[in-house]
Amino acid sequence: MIIFIDFSKTSLNHQIIFDAELLRRYDKSGPRYTSYPTAVQFRSAGSTSAAGAGMRESGHTGFTEADYQDQAKRSNASAAPRPLSLYFHLPFCDTVCFYCACNKVVTKDRKRASPYLGRLHREIALQAQLFHRSRTVEQLHWGGGTPTFISHEEMRELMEVTREHFRLRDDDKGEYGIEVDPREVRPETLAVLRSLGFNRLSMGVQDFEPAVQKAVNRIQTEAETFAVLKEARALGFRSINMDLIYGLPHQTVESFGRTLEKIITAGPDRLSVFNYAHLPEMFKPQRRISTSDLPSPQEKLNILQLTIERLTQAGYVYIGMDHFARPDDELAAAQRNGTLYRNFQGYSTHAECDMIGMGITAIGMVGDCYSQNQKTLEDYYAVLDSGHLPVMRGIVLDDDDKLRREIITQLICHFMLDLNAVERVRGIRFADYFAAELADLKVMQQDGLVEVDAKSMRVQPAGKLLIRNICMVFDRYLREKQEQRYSKVI
Repeated sequence: MIIFIDFSKTSLNHQIIFDAELLRRYDKSGPRYTSYPTAVQFRSAGSTSAAGAGMRESGHTGFTEADYQDQAKRSNASAAPRPLSLYFHLPFCDTVCFYCACNKVVTKDRKRASPYLGRLHREIALQAQLFHRSRTVEQLHWGGGTPTFISHEEMRELMEVTREHFRLRDDDKGEYGIEVDPREVRPETLAVLRSLGFNRLSMGVQDFEPAVQKAVNRIQTEAETFAVLKEARALGFRSINMDLIYGLPHQTVESFGRTLEKIITAGPDRLSVFNYAHLPEMFKPQRRISTSDLPSPQEKLNILQLTIERLTQAGYVYIGMDHFARPDDELAAAQRNGTLYRNFQGYSTHAECDMIGMGITAIGMVGDCYSQNQKTLEDYYAVLDSGHLPVMRGIVLDDDDKLRREIITQLICHFMLDLNAVERVRGIRFADYFAAELADLKVMQQDGLVEVDAKSMRVQPAGKLLIRNICMVFDRYLREKQEQRYSKVI
């Protein structure tokens, strides 16, 4: 069945063809491209990767703290040093949600936050030594875990330490966001966060149906959820986002439709509607979910179709992947003016920033490198206690990586690629450099997913829900078929 959805009343070139047969045929595992190369390719000290072809002359070698420091130094020395984006990972959760694949520490003991935050303060000081004080923090984000797990006083201290070492904005024009669990919002929590400079907020909802909430161990009432939304608006938070998940146990088209109607009535500025990836062999909490309770692949497709129809009818713009936004939201505006970007926090309006990741498992993007911190509290504490940055692994991008990242970013953010511009900036002949990729795209062209000519590549309405598949064509590491695990694209 083919459904044509017209977005033209809300934005230019926002049309989707929902072709269930195409979606079934192309539904395979693949990266979400919050980075390229993806985190699977990051290397720790002493490891190497095989050499490729094209621009790549040698294989990637192991990544060390010294490599990260060198990239920071190069970034500072550039003619126009970029502004900064700070990401802080606060991993603690009071209870475990069975669907969760995030890096987290589940505990009822609130005192466990104190030693972690002490080390985080040390990391902030070490990182700040690498970057010129003149570089303004345009973007800041607390993610988790559950950032609201920590006390109000701990929140104040963390922001105070950050402000002591980095140049934060004081005019409320930065994009300073936090992930909030409505169940963890205490009296004055939002007011405290707003006073600290936060002006963006994202909250998890997932599903309001009692049977679904019980099956995933996340009991969250509509009243507490919408109370947070109401208070956040009153305090001046902007671009408020809500997360939903489809594919959870006991979900049906009818039941998810009820959740959608309640969310649409509330009217958040943005919505992220994620596809649940059931990988119990990789994520232990998911073993508590019975496969027999999950909706069938066809039911998941029907839920996705309903979601797109309902949200677009309600005036939301389909940004890409799993994201929707109101036409006047910053994400929609960035997509219209060509400045939308994608990083480890999803779609972003700040493409020009070096991103410093702090806390366990945090990923940063500085200069021409990606880096990731230690994954366990014990290792994170030990490295910081020895006076070093807790860099565990990473990768320095070569020219081929940067070229392919640029292509994938343009496609996943704007659904088009100017081939002439790529040739002019990168000094290549696109048809020669990407001969194998263009040959692979012919099947997608025949299926109506993409149009390619000598000047440009344009993702068609039938291809927008399959943008990950199109991007995968340009992923050299997938082409080299190195072993990796990813979620399904639909």
